[in-house]
Amino acid sequence: MDTLLVITNCPDEEVANRIALALVEEQLAACVNLLPRVQSLYRWQGAVESASEIPLLCKSTVDAYPALQARIAELHPYAVPEIIALPVSHGLPAYLQWVADETTAGGRA
Repeated sequence: MDTLLVITNCPDEEVANRIALALVEEQLAACVNLLPRVQSLYRWQGAVESASEIPLLCKSTVDAYPALQARIAELHPYAVPEIIALPVSHGLPAYLQWVADETTAGGRA
């Protein structure tokens, strides 16, 4: 079982909730944590920008990642949303198994 922690930032709570709900309902993520607002500073199209965003931490699998990435990109209002996946090298075996059990490669919408 190859568990991933997928991170994306959303512009507001409405978008964050919509994406999180879709990922869990479609079994692309077993769980999504919506974190408190953060201030993001970044360079975009040659200028330094600042935005208040809602981070999402999505627990998923390597097999489900392609569909999860596509779904986030489809639902996200940003032209180039942050979607990064970090491998989970260690974790409580029962939790990692739960993530695998609750996540399907293609989703079940």
